[in-house]
Amino acid sequence: MSTTPRAHAPDDPVLWEPPASLRGRCRLTRYLEWLERERGLRFEDYAACWRWSVTDIDGFWRSIWDHFEVEADQPPVAVRSGGPMPGVRWFPGATLNYARHALRHARPDRPAIVHASELRGLAEVSWDQLARDVAGFASWLREVGVGAGDRVAAYLPNLPEAVVACLASASVGAIWSSCSPDFGVRSVVDRFRQIAPTVLIAVDGYRYGGRDFDRTEVVAAIEAALPSLRRTVLVGHLHRGGGGPQSSREGRPARVSWEEAVGRRAPLEFTSVAFEHPLWVLYSSGTTGLPKPIVQSQGGILLEHLKALALHHDIGADDRFFWFTTTGWMMWNFLLSGLALGATIVCYDGSPAHPAADRLWEFAAEAGVTVLGTSAAQILAGMKAGIHPGRDHDLSAVRAIGSTGSPLPPEGFRWVYQRVRPEVWLASVSGGTDVCTGFAVGCPLLPVRAGVIQCRALGAAVAAYDAHGRSVVDQVGELVVTQPMPSMPTGFWNDPGDRRYRASYFEMFPGVWRHGDWVLIRSDGGVIISGRSDATINRLGVRMGTSELYRVVEDLPEVQDSLVVDLDDGHGTPFMPLFVVLAAGCALDDRLRARIRERLRRDLSPRHVPDVIVEVARIPRTLSGKKLEVPVKRILQGEPVEAAASRDAIQDPSSLEPFVTFAAERARSARPAPVDSG
Repeated sequence: MSTTPRAHAPDDPVLWEPPASLRGRCRLTRYLEWLERERGLRFEDYAACWRWSVTDIDGFWRSIWDHFEVEADQPPVAVRSGGPMPGVRWFPGATLNYARHALRHARPDRPAIVHASELRGLAEVSWDQLARDVAGFASWLREVGVGAGDRVAAYLPNLPEAVVACLASASVGAIWSSCSPDFGVRSVVDRFRQIAPTVLIAVDGYRYGGRDFDRTEVVAAIEAALPSLRRTVLVGHLHRGGGGPQSSREGRPARVSWEEAVGRRAPLEFTSVAFEHPLWVLYSSGTTGLPKPIVQSQGGILLEHLKALALHHDIGADDRFFWFTTTGWMMWNFLLSGLALGATIVCYDGSPAHPAADRLWEFAAEAGVTVLGTSAAQILAGMKAGIHPGRDHDLSAVRAIGSTGSPLPPEGFRWVYQRVRPEVWLASVSGGTDVCTGFAVGCPLLPVRAGVIQCRALGAAVAAYDAHGRSVVDQVGELVVTQPMPSMPTGFWNDPGDRRYRASYFEMFPGVWRHGDWVLIRSDGGVIISGRSDATINRLGVRMGTSELYRVVEDLPEVQDSLVVDLDDGHGTPFMPLFVVLAAGCALDDRLRARIRERLRRDLSPRHVPDVIVEVARIPRTLSGKKLEVPVKRILQGEPVEAAASRDAIQDPSSLEPFVTFAAERARSARPAPVDSG
């Protein structure tokens, strides 16, 4: 790795200390008191509780089950069986339903959902209405033959319709999978075709940044590419009332309107499924092949999210919980589980910076948000735009802010305390789609220091490994998890023998989960994430494999070869250069650059458009023909060529020189101008 982040000393200035009132009433304190009362366990501090949670694995996860009063139709015969990782099976014998838990805390005095979009004003959905809609849509699913194990795919914005459809799918035992409508046809089909969905729920369009995006042709193309579809449910969002039923289109699934599918009266029923029955399929890409279809279980997600949301975010029934996300990011799934704690979840679809740079904060004030989640990139964008949310909006209800998607640098921490609220608890979080939760998280009992994540999550045996597989402290290493967690994938979809699953996480250190992040575990328990250790693109929290981008770029006749790298400037600002080798006779002019950007915006997503496009003579490859993405990334981060790559293993060692030059030029341009002492 190119640089070692400063191992912040324990005496770094503290930006926030938990007040005595929070220490006394937070849900983590209640859990610790419960452990002492019910289990006879007493811990001197958080670190001691964490050590117990990753040592007595069965005792810890059974305590989560009991403390949160998980309802099972059939009780488990054990906490786990099988092993070692990844062969662990959780709570064998237990049957339950995730949707039942999401709807069991209905309160007439508080809404279940508060929502808005650039097309819809602020509105609420009551718990009763949510239950009626879930029951109605579940009844329709059963009527068209959807049951346990069938797949339901969604191409939807972050609207209440997505919440209803996901819970209805879970209630009948079907398997949910979603993509945001800013994904292009190829991105969607590469995901959904792998799981062969029976039903597609799709939106006709959306508005973002004041611009309307009609998706009717995209939806038709998705339908045509998914022969497994039997029905499409069309949500009229851009064209309200349009896109009604169409049942006579030859070779295409029959269409019904959302209103027809959700509008029937039916009792609320839940299909009881095994603890490890699939709840949803999420997607996380490596550097080769199609996106990985990650299967996560109903019970595993339920337990993990109850723990993470209640104990590490202190969310409960009196909260309005908001995370700015799309349905294509795991944070949408995380947000959804707030319902299982009785919280009101808050959904927004649109730009966080339209019509003004502070729209995210303005909406939080309008919606009465108490726990606000966003990304490091959005915090830094607000900082650079010079906004002052705490002065310009009433954010007195916001008591906690979560940040994830990429590491939040120290200046981002300080900006929140200077420009938002000095009393707020800022919880920087790092985890992954792969487990749909955080490994390094917030803690309401610990102080907040600039640039430092407060702690490792309970039940997450996180360590930093050096190249020899030895645990290290106060130095950067590979982020690994040495003990299993219930929300780890039950596997990948259609992965015989778990070959792809094992290769993705357990190849480097057998029996140990290797996540792909550089991490520094401080001696005081704090955590610093310093970026991805592989070549996966991570833009605003949405991970995408480089191979997906190459398929689009290299489909252009002018582009012969390409290589992309996702970088960080050291201050949390993402930077993604794309290097291209052109076909003979072609030139990289403004017109071609625009075509490349437009094709990526259309076929992948706006998030994955490169910041710069640079022509090179050839792409460096290994002797076996693989692109040298990680070595190039290290070179661009300032690492010497000799340390980043072995020239003897490269087809043409001179192919690295343009990247060395690019790195040097970028470093020079980033240097501050000399100060005029006169």
